[in-house]
Amino acid sequence: MTTDTLAPETADLGRTKRLKARTGATHDRLDAGIMSRAPFSSRERYGLFLRVQHGFHRQIDALYADPTLDSLLPDLAGRRRLHLIAQDLADLGLAPPPVVGAPLFTPGGAVDLPTALGWLYVAEGSNLGAAFLLKAAASLGLNETFGAHHLAPAPEGRGLHWKTFTAALDALELSPEEDARMMAGGEAAFRHVHALVERGFDAPPAV
Repeated sequence: MTTDTLAPETADLGRTKRLKARTGATHDRLDAGIMSRAPFSSRERYGLFLRVQHGFHRQIDALYADPTLDSLLPDLAGRRRLHLIAQDLADLGLAPPPVVGAPLFTPGGAVDLPTALGWLYVAEGSNLGAAFLLKAAASLGLNETFGAHHLAPAPEGRGLHWKTFTAALDALELSPEEDARMMAGGEAAFRHVHALVERGFDAPPAV
């Protein structure tokens, strides 16, 4: 499906809202899959959640240093979270998951910008919804300075941090084909996290 074949009720929406509509079902399945595995029922389960987060952010970490993306999106380098997830794992005495293959986006590698934008949309949206996760982490004795660094809000607040990102995304001039690649990138990102959840929780690697 491309932007030319969107349903009438979504065709006139801004890009971010169309992304939300396109990826909504996949997003909902992911959320249900994560919460059904009780990631905040113990520190051990939370450690599995951190490994999932690490696996996802490893895929996109190079994007935060991409100069073209940096010129399009506000405070891109400041939105990077892989190092914070690594710190959270270290706080709990856990090693990062084993590295298997190269990440999807590599430092200095060629980047398809629309696809990258779709993946970054998923990453930024997860940060917007992290307030609930941070509250759940507090029940395990974790907070923004120990074990849950990556769930902390931006200094300006989650809402404004998200709005500046979505405003920049909505303002980009993309062709219908590029728009379609961005939508596909968002879908692929959600599916990738879902696969990480299934592997990480249902058959967790040894610590």
